[in-house]
Amino acid sequence: MWPFVISFFSFFMSDTTGQVVPQSIYEFKVEGLQGDTIDFAAFKGKHILIVNTASRCGLTPQYEGLEKLYKEYKDCLVIVGFPANNFLDQEPGTNEEIAQFCKDHYGVTFPMAAKISVKGKQMAPIYLWLTKKIHNGYQDSAVSWNFQKYLIDKEGNLIKIYPPKTNPEKVIADLDCNNLE
Repeated sequence: MWPFVISFFSFFMSDTTGQVVPQSIYEFKVEGLQGDTIDFAAFKGKHILIVNTASRCGLTPQYEGLEKLYKEYKDCLVIVGFPANNFLDQEPGTNEEIAQFCKDHYGVTFPMAAKISVKGKQMAPIYLWLTKKIHNGYQDSAVSWNFQKYLIDKEGNLIKIYPPKTNPEKVIADLDCNNLE
């Protein structure tokens, strides 16, 4: 009976996608928009704000607030954008087109990952980590729209999920930065 019980629980503990999901946010390495690698281990000791983005969304102007937040608090916060085309075809471009759009329209300098899926069967492993309590230790969630935000503390723990319409400036209240003014 015990092997059956262990097998039964193992089935529900693994992801249906069959993807390997790291235990720590710092174990993730993702492809950047420019073909480079974004290594989350480099962000140890800083807050990390992960945002799924889209260029043709009513919330796209949030890029401006995200960039301002990144520049103002980059000593204690890194923002990583994840372009995704999961909602009404609002991010149809290639990685090159997305990079150019972000640079030309919003002057984005924070790290931007290559285009991924943030929901469904093709969900990227980092979003499996962000959305499943079994991985993140915080709570289950679903990405409801573009510009949903996930805040990770300086120790690598998911601590807050912000709905898409939340202005990036609202994140400041949840940062533990010595230089807050």
